[in-house]
Amino acid sequence: MPTRLTRLSQAATVALTLALGAAPSAQAQFLSPSASTVTDVVVEGTQRIDPATVRSYLLVQPGDSFDSDRLDRSLKALYATGLFADVTMRRDGDTLVINVVENPIINRIAFEGNKRVDDEELDREIQLRPRLVYSRTRVQQDVQRIIEIYQRSGRYAVTVEPKVIRQDQNRVDLVFEIDEGELTPVRTITFLGNREFSDSTLRGVIQTKEYAFYRFLSSDDTYDPDRLSYDRELLRRYYLESGFADFRVLSAVAELAPDRESFVVTFTVEEGEIYTFGPTDFDVSLPRVDPEALRQFVATEEGETYDSTLVDDTVDAITDYLGTLGYAFVDVRPRVNRDQENRTVSITYQVGEASKVFVERININGNVRTLDRVIRREMSLVEGDAFNTAKLRRSERRVRNLGFFKNVDVKNSEGSAPDRTVVDVEVEEQSTGEISFGIGFSTAESIIGDVGIRERNLLGRGQDLRFGVTASGRSTEFDVAFTEPYFLDRDVAAGFDLFRVERELDESSYDELRFGGVLRASYTLQPDLTQQINYRIEQTEIKDVDDDASRFIKDQEGVRVVSQVGQTLTYDKRDNRLDPRDGYLAQLTTEVAGAGGDERFFRTRVKGAYYYPFDEVWGLSFLGQAGVIVGLGEDVSIAERFFIGASSFRGFERGGVGPRDTSTDDALGANNYYVGSIELAFPNGMPQDLGVRTFLFTDVGSVWGLDESGADVADASSIRASIGLGMSFTTAFGTIRVDAAEAVAKEDFDVPEVFRLSFGTRF
Repeated sequence: MPTRLTRLSQAATVALTLALGAAPSAQAQFLSPSASTVTDVVVEGTQRIDPATVRSYLLVQPGDSFDSDRLDRSLKALYATGLFADVTMRRDGDTLVINVVENPIINRIAFEGNKRVDDEELDREIQLRPRLVYSRTRVQQDVQRIIEIYQRSGRYAVTVEPKVIRQDQNRVDLVFEIDEGELTPVRTITFLGNREFSDSTLRGVIQTKEYAFYRFLSSDDTYDPDRLSYDRELLRRYYLESGFADFRVLSAVAELAPDRESFVVTFTVEEGEIYTFGPTDFDVSLPRVDPEALRQFVATEEGETYDSTLVDDTVDAITDYLGTLGYAFVDVRPRVNRDQENRTVSITYQVGEASKVFVERININGNVRTLDRVIRREMSLVEGDAFNTAKLRRSERRVRNLGFFKNVDVKNSEGSAPDRTVVDVEVEEQSTGEISFGIGFSTAESIIGDVGIRERNLLGRGQDLRFGVTASGRSTEFDVAFTEPYFLDRDVAAGFDLFRVERELDESSYDELRFGGVLRASYTLQPDLTQQINYRIEQTEIKDVDDDASRFIKDQEGVRVVSQVGQTLTYDKRDNRLDPRDGYLAQLTTEVAGAGGDERFFRTRVKGAYYYPFDEVWGLSFLGQAGVIVGLGEDVSIAERFFIGASSFRGFERGGVGPRDTSTDDALGANNYYVGSIELAFPNGMPQDLGVRTFLFTDVGSVWGLDESGADVADASSIRASIGLGMSFTTAFGTIRVDAAEAVAKEDFDVPEVFRLSFGTRF
């Protein structure tokens, strides 16, 4: 530190003066221009450092005179190296003697008292390392770095005291003793200069929050200068989106309260006036691009309130459109013209010159285990293709939908020539092996647990292998599934399923044993449209029917074989198949049984989903499904009917909705059903990085229709409905989903279920 260096320099100068002679006449003789010359330079006290290294920093060498100014600068140069704890100079006749005390070597660095920040993070931040030369200046610099780490996390009361433990051979152990102190919260946030929006409204815009006891899982109510800078940008965006084109944040100041235990944050703003959009124009330099063709992508309308996000949306839309024409590096810039007198903002979109571009090569980075060809075959672009932004986005979505990667970034950069581009695929792999287990609870206190082992990227080849076991007091299920996504190096996913299921169906008073297998193959008809065809062979046995079971179930007792051919047509425009937030899905399934076996039926099911995000947290989703099964010349057996409830219709047990024998309370299944769901994701006040999501939902539907009929059969097509609250969050054990639902519309013979819990883990 400067004070330390100054003190050392002063001490060294005194030592030099004393060493040169106590008598004034001797000192004067030494300092006079006619002083004798140096005949030799002797270095004493060195242990690790070569004396020649010490001499190299001196400005006085043998043959030079004893010049006090040059000797003083030599002394300072030696201290500046950081190699020495003390340096003295003295004259012995015509010999200059340099005596040094070397700084020790750091043997070990340790941290004590740190609980909120681990040793690894602190070690990455400091500059000192074992086997480096110990220096007090460097120690103080590292102390300041440690303090800054804690201050960024809101702990301004932190203190750090370095301790030195001396060892043999001029070595030391360096220990940083840390008193982390308490979090320094933000007690008050105020705004000056705001007229249009209240303080409470603006507090909701910024990320920094005032201290509240319920924010114990968040750090937003602690002072962070980086977050304060981000808050300035959030305020600017908010005002620009609200029409205030001249808005400015004049200052953002955080001051410690008098008790030094909290901060007071004050934002000073200048709102300006509200502007509206004026006319929109284009300045296009690209050949064969009609400016009027770009007007369809303009998101603004003349006369409406100015909103900067609409300008950005227009730029993105125009850029994407020109990208589909092969212009990879087109430059679209909005030129904003403010008319302060009329309070209007006119936009001219300048489209710079560019040439059509072709894909030179595709680079894939970040995949350690996954083979390149697994990623490359998902790319809609190949080397030599004309560049197309729509295909680039589709490629990124396809790679992300593999589910093998935590992050996927597909972008293009300039190639070796102006008409060439390089596509870079950056991926970050994640665990593709899963161990999952779940628990379900019903009002009847039935508990079901399941365990599954799955590898979705077997040996890095993209193959999917799954083994599952489900067990409870009433059921046991084993299943094995394997999928090769590119069968025979073609865009055909082929695989098989083997299963054995034995269940005690208390809701229907019988046991069921199923075992069999499925052969399946799926392929892409066009982008986002796939079809799967399959063949199922299965033996089903209805056994151990209770003596007091429904007569309609007793008639089903025995063994039946199903030989079924089916297909599923899927149109999938979701942004992510594993955790969709945007897009939609449509699916049609048809199945026919009768080519062998004992069953004869035709079954069809439709499913649909639509996801609409309002922002990163708020989102709305609509889900629906329906199905019909018709016997071909015979009644549909109970094993093939629809049993709806539990996860398919929250608020009701499995089979809790639909036809029922009122005399025995046995669920009979149905030939028809539909279920629709609306789910709203909303913020919960917790940090997004915790992965906690909360939902409000409602399920509406009905299950009805039997081939059999009678006075003791309750069968109604009336609408049933439930409402509920759900939460999902990620823990060390995996993702947990909790749903609590209440049936608000039901028949007397329906069986509700209030609570469901499921969770899983990854390895």
